[in-house]
Amino acid sequence: MFRKQMVAAVAVLASLLLSSAAHAEGHIRIAQQFGIGYLILDVVQDQKLIEKYGKQEGIDIKVEWNSISGATAMNEALLAGALDVVSAGLPPMLAIWDRTRGRQNVKAIASLGSMPNYLVSNNPKVKTIADLSDKDRIALPAAGVGFQSRTLQIETARLFGKADYKRFDSLSVSLAHPDATAALIAGGSEINTHFSSPPFQYQELENKNVHKILSSYDVLGGQATFNVLYTSQKFHDENPKTYKALYNALVEAAQFIRANKTKAADTFIRVQKSKLAPALVRRIVEDPEIYFTVSPERSYVYADKMHELGVLKNHAASWKDYFFEEAYAQPGS
Repeated sequence: MFRKQMVAAVAVLASLLLSSAAHAEGHIRIAQQFGIGYLILDVVQDQKLIEKYGKQEGIDIKVEWNSISGATAMNEALLAGALDVVSAGLPPMLAIWDRTRGRQNVKAIASLGSMPNYLVSNNPKVKTIADLSDKDRIALPAAGVGFQSRTLQIETARLFGKADYKRFDSLSVSLAHPDATAALIAGGSEINTHFSSPPFQYQELENKNVHKILSSYDVLGGQATFNVLYTSQKFHDENPKTYKALYNALVEAAQFIRANKTKAADTFIRVQKSKLAPALVRRIVEDPEIYFTVSPERSYVYADKMHELGVLKNHAASWKDYFFEEAYAQPGS
C-alpha cells in the first residue's frame, strides 16, 4: 500500500513538473493530502468558492486540484514551480520557511484547522513515552521530520533534555497512516505504536487492545494547529486577486463547516470518495477537540521549540513572521 502511494506521488510530481510553466493571474494549482484534516479544502473545492470570490474580483479563476501524499513531494513541487499552493503539517511548513527565507520566502496562507494527533499503542506495558524501549517500533508518516515526529521530539526534549531530543528516532519507522493503522489493529508485527491522526486514531481506539499514550495537545498546551496551506512570495505578490479569492474562500469554508457539521461530513465522503462509515466521519467533525479555523493556534510553540532544538536556523519573533499579512486580520498565535 505505502509503496503504491509513493509511486503514485512520484508520478503526480513528474506530471506536474512537465507542466510547470508560470501562470498568470486567474490560474491556481493547489495540492492537498489525504484525510479529514483537509476538510476545509474539500469544501472549497466542492462549493467552487475560489471561483465565486474570483468573480467578485472581476476574474474567472481556473483551479487545478492535485492530491499528493507527503510534505517532501509537496515542497519539491512548490519550489520547482509545478504547484502554486501546497498543504502539510505545521513543522514541515516551518522547515521550508526557514530554508527559503530571503529567497523564495515561502510562508503560510492559513491554518486548515486545529486537531489533536494521538500516540497510541497496543503494548500494555507502554503507558507513557518513558516506557518505550528498543523492543518497540513507532510508526509515523515521516520519521524524523514530519508533524508527528517533531511533536514527539519536543516532548522528548522536555522529559529528557534538549541533547536527547532524538531519543526515539531510532525506534521510528516511516509508514503511511492506513498501513500503520492496519498493523496496530491486527497486532503481531514489529509495529506496536503509532503516532496517528484523524480519522485513523478513532479507528484504532475502537480496538480494545489499543490505548492512547499522548496527545499533541498535551505537548502544545492545548488546542493547536495541525496543518496549513502555504505558498511562495512570488505567487502571493504576482496574483493579488487570485490570492484574495483563495483566502476568502478558506474563511467561508471554515465558517460553513462550523455551522453545518453534518453537511461538511457528507462533503468529505463525497469529495474524498471515502469508504469510512458516515457516522464515524460525523463523530470526528463534531468532536469538541477539533476546530476548523483559518486562524493559527499555538503555532509559535513549534517555531520556538524547533529553533531551540536547532532544527530551525531562524528564530521567528511571532507567528506573523511565517504567515502572509492577509492572515493578520484573524486572531493568531
